[in-house]
Amino acid sequence: MSVLQYILDLGSSVVMPLIITILGLVLGQKFSKAFRSGMTIGIGFIGINLVIGLMGDFVSPAAQAMTQRFGMNLSVIDVGWPVSASIAFGTQIVPFVFLVCFVLNIIMLAANTTKTLNIDIWNYWHFILTGALVQFLTGSMIAGVIASGITFIIIMKLADYSAPRVQEYFGLPGVSLPHTETVSWAPICILMDKVYDKIPGINKIHFDGETIQKRFGIIGEPMVLGLILGAGLGALAGYEPNKIVTLGVNMAAVMFILPRMVRILMEGLMPLSEDAKKFLAKKFPGKEVNIGMDAAIATGSPMVISAALIMIPVTLLLAVILPGNRVLPLVDLATLPFFMIWPVVASKGNLFRSLITGTLMMIAILYIATNLAGTATLIAQSTDFTFPAGAKAISSLDTGAHLVPYIIYKIAEFFQMLF
Repeated sequence: MSVLQYILDLGSSVVMPLIITILGLVLGQKFSKAFRSGMTIGIGFIGINLVIGLMGDFVSPAAQAMTQRFGMNLSVIDVGWPVSASIAFGTQIVPFVFLVCFVLNIIMLAANTTKTLNIDIWNYWHFILTGALVQFLTGSMIAGVIASGITFIIIMKLADYSAPRVQEYFGLPGVSLPHTETVSWAPICILMDKVYDKIPGINKIHFDGETIQKRFGIIGEPMVLGLILGAGLGALAGYEPNKIVTLGVNMAAVMFILPRMVRILMEGLMPLSEDAKKFLAKKFPGKEVNIGMDAAIATGSPMVISAALIMIPVTLLLAVILPGNRVLPLVDLATLPFFMIWPVVASKGNLFRSLITGTLMMIAILYIATNLAGTATLIAQSTDFTFPAGAKAISSLDTGAHLVPYIIYKIAEFFQMLF
């Protein structure tokens, strides 16, 4: 446990280069090529995290200013995804879940029940989260590990199902995204897009990046959209003109820089993907394998970022008007690009449809986060999670986004009541 925790504490930007380098060597790459791929991917992740961090540094204060300006008084504080990770890593099932998921992945690949080789080991905590919730509910470590394994299998199947759309929309050949908070919503988002196709009027509205740029010229360029959306957030927050401009320029920087960080990451990933295909074609003719990656590589899409920025005030409004919601969105507003991946992909970049689906998603996420607030608060207290000053109950939008873990947890809760 201590060895595993030491490795995980290094962070994804260090762990991923190690994994990529080792995988490259296994695939027959020279050390220099494998090492270069690993380092390039690590640098790409650092760049993506820096830009998303920049977004959070400016969005979170704006969100807090909006909540104060409009008198939002909700009792459960959104402390961000670290509370979900703390719940996961605060249990003793961590090494067992890592082992089970690794073995399951190998078995599924060998049995042709998945096409995804999940190298996103840092985010294995998503699967551990299910186990932590079920273990807390039942008191059984075995039940927790089984729940984690079931989550892993479902997410792998969803990654396979969604991979063609990911590869086509983002231009990521040989990649899938077994990322629980995002891919859990893929079937729902795809279904919603099919529903829109049947609604007269709605099915004729189409605003993608190309359409917006053609219609609005320079205003439709990603950096200018970021400037406008950022300035709009500043205005809603009641900022002075200088702070409005500052927020706008920084959001323009996010829109401009983030896609370039993703390109750096892809520069390292593509040689690995190509060599993996050659290796498999030689050893296992006809076998297709996708590399399972962190969904962060999909957050560089201008439509994803645009939809996420628009969804910030929408999410805050929903938090106030939804009956029964107790969660005050704050920290995880910066992670909205992750949540907006599938509304955008399912609609093929149609911003209008993305915002409708995104709104429906956020309604569900807020209610799930509210429902799990009591459990999240109790487990966080037991793991010595640092609570914000004055906060008595905590949760997060990220906690609410873990749809598959939530469903498995509720099934376990149902059987717990029966027996």
